[in-house]
Amino acid sequence: MHNKPIYLFSVSSHPDAVHVNSLDITFFQPEIDFSKYDYFIITSKQASKALQQYEKKEYIKKPALCISKQSAKSFEDLGGQVLAVGKGYGDTLVEKIKQYPKETKWLYLRAELVASDFVLTCKEEGYCIDEKIVYASKCSEALLHVTVPQEAILIFTSPSSVECFLSRHTLLHTHKIIVIGKTTAKALPKNCSYTLSDETTIESCMQIVGKSHEK
Repeated sequence: MHNKPIYLFSVSSHPDAVHVNSLDITFFQPEIDFSKYDYFIITSKQASKALQQYEKKEYIKKPALCISKQSAKSFEDLGGQVLAVGKGYGDTLVEKIKQYPKETKWLYLRAELVASDFVLTCKEEGYCIDEKIVYASKCSEALLHVTVPQEAILIFTSPSSVECFLSRHTLLHTHKIIVIGKTTAKALPKNCSYTLSDETTIESCMQIVGKSHEK
């Protein structure tokens, strides 16, 4: 096993890393007439959790276009059917949406703040997407007050986990930085060296740690 401590800034944990919950989540329950829509767009596990506040029979027959394997799994865990899966970031959903007729009615269950403007891109081209804000996230107290050793390996799993970290801490050249996807990488300071995981999963990030130790 490598001797550098691994710090995982994420809502989810991993047994081989020091887990620092990056966000505190608040759920909302806006009124939604599910019968108006053909499909959901789901870009996080939190969106599936937010759905649990509603009558299951009202929404469960609507398939969902999911941004990643994890968001797809979270919807399937509810008993939902996955329409298609993107490559982990919003821009990859545009081509998926364009495979359906413009009359298709989509409902994007989203966070208060989102990192990608894929919905705007689709709307400008005449696609029908409604948005409902079903949760908000803010920097967690745990992340704001964590002490990270100079030689640590840092894994960031969302743009907000990077932004929250940088609001109180500094990335050092002695840190090894691993990010879960391109949108997360964009949140890093310019000229900051990092490794991008092969897949948008925590497991994929942890495999990078294992490989670098083997060298």
